[in-house]
Amino acid sequence: MVQIATSFGPIPWVVRASRAPSLHCFRKTPTRHHTSGITIHDLAARLRGLPPSLGPVRLIGVDGHAGSGKSTFAGRLAAALGGAPVLRLDDIASHDQLFAWTDRLMTQVIHPLARGESASCTPYDWRTRTFGAPRPLPAAPVVLIEGVGAGRRALRPYLARLLWMELPPEESWARGRSRDGAEQREFWDGWIRAEQAHFATDPSRPHADLLVLQKAEGYEVLPGPGSSPGPDHLATQSEEPPAMW
Repeated sequence: MVQIATSFGPIPWVVRASRAPSLHCFRKTPTRHHTSGITIHDLAARLRGLPPSLGPVRLIGVDGHAGSGKSTFAGRLAAALGGAPVLRLDDIASHDQLFAWTDRLMTQVIHPLARGESASCTPYDWRTRTFGAPRPLPAAPVVLIEGVGAGRRALRPYLARLLWMELPPEESWARGRSRDGAEQREFWDGWIRAEQAHFATDPSRPHADLLVLQKAEGYEVLPGPGSSPGPDHLATQSEEPPAMW
């Protein structure tokens, strides 16, 4: 069996949340043999130990299909990071620009953080269809950016790590539809078409460093398809089962 080691240590890991997730639609995965576990605070410490990727900031992307649990996971990870700022791409996108928001994100957030300055965004109100007053986003040691498209081509050069919520699209969308109710059915029909078109030309998952699976006891974190051998990622042969971190 191949055991993979990174700057984070051997993987896969199981990240145990302090309480059970509020959503209970999980992807079934094969039974794995594990030896130990870490808490989400340990995961946070390992992310905090990465070198900065955007000025003084370690920008961590959390991507996945709509309804896959990105916001819940990012919120818990931010809390474990001591209240790290979270930029939610729902605040950047709009009805008219579901995915064509790269220029606005660069101007309002990426360029200021690269200079070591506090950024700001004008959050979009999905009910009134208007942008609100600027909201500050400090150049903290770790900043999370979560939402569909957080791992897009234009953003990847600025990310310290890209995490992908590993839930199939149909399951993710079903969760989202159930959460938002029948009154949002028409919006979801249009959103799914837009999301499919976006990922068809600019996929994120193939570039993910880590895959996050929601489990009954927390989250399991596995190496992603974008992880590759290098100075901080060594592959070795082992007869032992992979360690669980």
